[in-house]
Amino acid sequence: MTEGTDGGDGSASAKTGSGGGPATVKRLLFGSKLRVGAVVVVGLVGMVVAAYLLGLLGVPSVTGVENRFGETNESTTVIETELGVQNPNPVGTGFLDVSANYEVNMNDITMATGGRDDIDVQPGQSTVTTRSYLQNEEIPRWWASHIRRGEQTQVRIDATVRSGLVGRSFAVPQERTIRTDLLSSFNSTETREVNADRPLVSDPVLYVNRTAGQWGDVTNESTPIVLDFYVYNPKSYAIPISQIEYAVNMNDITVGEGTNDREYILEPGEVTQVRTVTTIDNTNLDEWWVSHLQRDQVTDLRIDFSVTTRIGGTSIQIPMDRFTYTETIETDIFGTKNATDAGGENGTDGSETDDGTTGSGDDTATDGGTTTDDGSGDDGTTSGGGTTTDGGGILGARTAGAAPTDAARLA
Repeated sequence: MTEGTDGGDGSASAKTGSGGGPATVKRLLFGSKLRVGAVVVVGLVGMVVAAYLLGLLGVPSVTGVENRFGETNESTTVIETELGVQNPNPVGTGFLDVSANYEVNMNDITMATGGRDDIDVQPGQSTVTTRSYLQNEEIPRWWASHIRRGEQTQVRIDATVRSGLVGRSFAVPQERTIRTDLLSSFNSTETREVNADRPLVSDPVLYVNRTAGQWGDVTNESTPIVLDFYVYNPKSYAIPISQIEYAVNMNDITVGEGTNDREYILEPGEVTQVRTVTTIDNTNLDEWWVSHLQRDQVTDLRIDFSVTTRIGGTSIQIPMDRFTYTETIETDIFGTKNATDAGGENGTDGSETDDGTTGSGDDTATDGGTTTDDGSGDDGTTSGGGTTTDGGGILGARTAGAAPTDAARLA
């Protein structure tokens, strides 16, 4: 009985052992695979980091950033960006967890941001293309900052390529200084006649001996333009001016209109300073912006005037056609409007060329450099993601209406 019992116990023990054996082996095998896999991953990461520290692997770098405007509608403007990326490694970057991010700022106002993850570029130079979206509602705020800074905008593009695996990044900021000159051609000392072109009224009714313009106190909502007319009255009697009406158009879009009701009395034989304030409604500028881009960054600015006066007891509205103010505004925000693709057909050399057909500066920048504008030419070139200061970026190309020949200055 004892042996039978012992034999039974032994048999049970043997079954238990044989039943636990495969489970134990299974645990050992699969547990080993997981552990081995983890060890392999950690080992590979360690090898990559060690290779990077030893200089055998490198983080891809940005060699150039090229932006262009794409499609635009009433609310959004597409910015198409090409990043020149240099991969110093003998293999593609897929294993490095490479991502790219960039931000476009104009006068410290963030206009657009973009990025791309999981970048896998081959050894050597490549181009990475991304798209971002500028919200047109930001245009009025940028415009106000541009006028406040003396018609100057600092465009800054921050581009960064980062490897998540090695925890390092490579950044290349780019900057362009762009300027306009919208009012200087209004400043004139040319004498011009004002004619009523009415029966029984002897023309000229008045002479304007001088005009001058300046910006008023700009806000995010409005842009006042203070315009002064120095008016000579050749008549033997006083002439009252009760109203001056104006309309401001940009690409045939009315961005401001109104009436100045301050009354002026033009004494006979005297020059009177007549001031009118024309105001651009900045809330209309997002609509203008769309037209500006659709016309290849060209705007025709026009300000029309008319005055209401009384002559011989009759109220007369006189269009001041000869004082219609016109200006052509041409911009090149990113310096690529007239440029060929960086690096030729595939844009792989990271260079940026601006032929600056309307520019006023001759600018050249190399890696990490900052250019100056010597004002001597129209050609600007940026190489390797340097910093460019280009006087020909946003340019007010003055094309004021043809001025009449001088009339006799009667002042």
